[in-house]
Amino acid sequence: MYSLSEIPCEKNAELRDKIVKFAEVLKTEAHKLGNHGFDEDDFYQSGLFRGTIERIRGQFAASMKEKRNFVALVLSHMQDSGYIADWESAGEANRHDYSVKLNNGRTAIIELKGCLDGNNTNIFERPPHADEFIIWSICSNPGADPRHNVWSGIHTRLSAEIIERNQQIDGLVVWDWNCGTTARICPKLQQNADRVTEVGPYRLPPPCIYLFPGTVPSPRNNPNPRVNTLQDVGILYAMHTSFGGNEDELNSVEISVAHRGADTVRTTTITRDGVICKTTDPTPIRRS
Repeated sequence: MYSLSEIPCEKNAELRDKIVKFAEVLKTEAHKLGNHGFDEDDFYQSGLFRGTIERIRGQFAASMKEKRNFVALVLSHMQDSGYIADWESAGEANRHDYSVKLNNGRTAIIELKGCLDGNNTNIFERPPHADEFIIWSICSNPGADPRHNVWSGIHTRLSAEIIERNQQIDGLVVWDWNCGTTARICPKLQQNADRVTEVGPYRLPPPCIYLFPGTVPSPRNNPNPRVNTLQDVGILYAMHTSFGGNEDELNSVEISVAHRGADTVRTTTITRDGVICKTTDPTPIRRS
């Protein structure tokens, strides 16, 4: 049985400690690197170090190439294995990232997000032609805390957006190339190291899948909607089956909503294998 938490994996505390220590070394020893021509005092006063760090941060944050290459490999593998019929990148003109034609003819739309703890998570739009709409979290930061990020994304951000903007999300998948590595140890592989699928340069464990309510919660008309089953969301079914997921690893996200005085409040509960892993008290929706 996996840990009763938002997601079975957790941050690698040892790696995090090494990152913190190396950051301190870099801050104090950076002036010794390269041929910049400054002495130690001038180096730090010039702004060269800070400007370089900001440039590197920007390059990592802005680049989608690695994420898109990863998604292309995964979707192509699923197509080649017969789990989906076809897929295409939606292009910059659209508010979503990928369109997938399922074997039953339905259209699944995928919106890519990062670690789920930032404001970008709130920006999405379910297109009218979507039979299914899911969020795919690709967190390329190996030092990130997956438990914090998943709960921040599901409860703090996505549940509020679903209710407030009447935007149905059918599910969430949390899965990237860090999964199953020393940066993000996967309990699924600790129990059975053979549960990997080779896709290009990656050896991937089964994805972490979260099934959302099948309709938008509404205080008066739909306060506690039924959560989707895996069979309701074809793209998640395809990911789950093609990469060897087990039924007891699926996560159900219940979102109930009510009026409490002047506030609209929602309660979010994540259940895995019939056991509540995390839940909240009724939380007001606060929009800035």
